[in-house]
Amino acid sequence: MQVPAYKLKEHLQKGLRPLYVFHGDDVLLVQEASDLVRRRALEAGFTDRQVFSVFGAHFDWSEVLAASGSQSLFADKQIIEIRIASGKPGKEGSVALQKIAEAAAESDSVLTLIYLPRADKLIKNSAWFTALESSGASIAIESVARHELGQWIAERLALQNQRVQPGEAGQRALKFFADRVEGNLLAAHQEIQKLALLYPEGELSLEQIELAVLDVARYDVFKLTQAVLQGQALRVQKMLDGLEAEGVAAVLTHHTLAEEIRSLRRVKEASQKGRPLSVVLKEQRIWGDKERLYERVLPGIRLHHLDQLLRDAHVVDGVVKGLKSPQWPQDPWQALHRLAQRLGSVCTPR
Repeated sequence: MQVPAYKLKEHLQKGLRPLYVFHGDDVLLVQEASDLVRRRALEAGFTDRQVFSVFGAHFDWSEVLAASGSQSLFADKQIIEIRIASGKPGKEGSVALQKIAEAAAESDSVLTLIYLPRADKLIKNSAWFTALESSGASIAIESVARHELGQWIAERLALQNQRVQPGEAGQRALKFFADRVEGNLLAAHQEIQKLALLYPEGELSLEQIELAVLDVARYDVFKLTQAVLQGQALRVQKMLDGLEAEGVAAVLTHHTLAEEIRSLRRVKEASQKGRPLSVVLKEQRIWGDKERLYERVLPGIRLHHLDQLLRDAHVVDGVVKGLKSPQWPQDPWQALHRLAQRLGSVCTPR
């Protein structure tokens, strides 16, 4: 069965399933969801715990299978945790996980918790994931989107009886806060807790937040193009500066931007030939938030704009690899800034 993350607490009040699969990329949110299950398990008498971390295809699953099929020597009930960082257990792991799913359905003395990164369609359709979901429950942990981050911070502040000022001042405070913790919820959580230590319960001013909150934002190169497609010029600039400061390779950043341009061109060309946009997007494996962005920006983009962007991307490919090009910055990151802003300008409605 599937249990939405926001309904997990309600689900646990009805009792425990023998197995839970947590899949998501945000460490804090996954940790908080699994803590809910562990606390409920402790109340139910699960007092022993074993943790297995799966790295690589040569992991020995025999110990996990043995633990899953036996009672603890130290307690009547035990928790078995299996962390699969890559989300790919391999052939042997796939077989083992299906056996674990079978054993979980037949035992009330072992609670199995399995951790995966965000599960894509391939993982969800695999035999081992289907078996796990059938024997227990899967919880998809969705990351907090940038436009939701301010509200998330406000809700977390409310849990410690703090709040921002009403009106525009409060909105500026939340935006300031969100800008400095974007992409790093664990650090955001720590900054929120710090505010509880520094200031009493009640209203927080913009000045108090500015003095207390550190700039701990971390940026994902694969989310950069989302900001570009939304035409968020200042945010794109900050993201590129952050990626450079974090030591992300300019070549990888260029590849991400260039792939987006190529993808936009493929979809635009196909749609101009009369093919339904929804079909083309599905073929290009574009869905979710990006699908909605493509549907919004593509009608206003001309094919010759994308052709020019492809030529620009080819020039910048040389720049990031050390080649000089007239009329382009010789610094790789400055060239990437220009390419990103040109793409964003094309995607911005006029």
